Amino acid sequence: TLTYDTLRFEYEDFPETKEPVWILGRKYSVFTEKEEILLDVTSRLWFTYRKNFPAIGGTGPTSDTGWGCMLRCGQMIFAQALVCRHLGRDWRWIKGKRQMDNYYNVLNAFIDKKDSYYSIHQIAQMGVGEGKSIGQWYGPNTVAQVLKKLATFDTWSSLAVHIAMDNTVVMEEIRRLCQSNVPCAGAAACPALEPDVLYNGCPEDVGLRERLTLWKPLVLLIPLRLGLTEINEAYIETLKHCFMMPQSLGVIGGKPNSAHYFIGYVGEELIYLDPHTTQPAVEPGDSGCLPDESFHCQHPPCRMSIAELDPSIAVGFFCNTEADFNDWCQQIKKLSLVRGALPMFELVERQPSHFSNPDVLNLTPDSSDADRLERFFDSEDEDFEILSL
Repeated sequence: TLTYDTLRFEYEDFPETKEPVWILGRKYSVFTEKEEILLDVTSRLWFTYRKNFPAIGGTGPTSDTGWGCMLRCGQMIFAQALVCRHLGRDWRWIKGKRQMDNYYNVLNAFIDKKDSYYSIHQIAQMGVGEGKSIGQWYGPNTVAQVLKKLATFDTWSSLAVHIAMDNTVVMEEIRRLCQSNVPCAGAAACPALEPDVLYNGCPEDVGLRERLTLWKPLVLLIPLRLGLTEINEAYIETLKHCFMMPQSLGVIGGKPNSAHYFIGYVGEELIYLDPHTTQPAVEPGDSGCLPDESFHCQHPPCRMSIAELDPSIAVGFFCNTEADFNDWCQQIKKLSLVRGALPMFELVERQPSHFSNPDVLNLTPDSSDADRLERFFDSEDEDFEILSL
């Protein structure tokens, strides 16, 4: 079985270029910050094919080699959201260093076992309800829908997950979703407030406490089709700008035959983490601590020409606070004014009258969002071939 160590010779170092390197909203110089670039990349959670994990559904596959690459990419983009939520964008993984408990809590949410929130087991089995049999290849839209459903069980993270339909982001819908009455879990997002200092014991000030804890951290996933069989070059500048935003979670997609998790770009090349390496499933050690080195890519990341990108992708953003979301909206509006950058999606305040609804699509009221997405992206799985085992 190939491991990332045996593949080390295939990975090129970053080119010596004056072009900035952008990694998930951070700008770097190859000449002065190469170590910082590699540390940032290594700190992302890297999920690859695994073998010898407990059978999915009790009697199903014990490896996802050949079919699980988009599921692993979905795990990676969602893991980045959880890292931002619980550890912060500035957090870094140091090999051999004992990490904080929240790091292990995030990692455990993706371990290959049936009771982890976002395990390959949960994604594959939740996909059955979306019409995908276990072992069937997912497109970026399907994996986004499945992750949205799984996130409802993750009360620790208490995320609001929104999947923008019809290439349209409706601000009103997102605010309604994030400003729910469910107080968010996690001390980082909801700082402790001293009643005697801030409230002076007044009952009416309870409303202030509720308002301060109203915004649920947002994971925004936008499934897009940026061309028919290849990416329309008019979208390339806009795609690059998405990696410049501090709210960036990256992009899941790939090229025909394989899915990748794109985390940035340099020049005309995308930087990505590749799940197509089969590693043994990981079990906690004798101390109960999870060996974590195989969940971090410790070689220079892969690169590919942006022009080779398959046009079916999903772009992700994380807004921890309402201020983050408002800032993101302003950046998107400014981006629409950049010359030579064709908007990839529309940002509107309210749902447009032409926006699709179940009645227009002739669907029953209880049809899932995934059913609706399949109508718009019904060719998503035809664009990728299943890799032979």
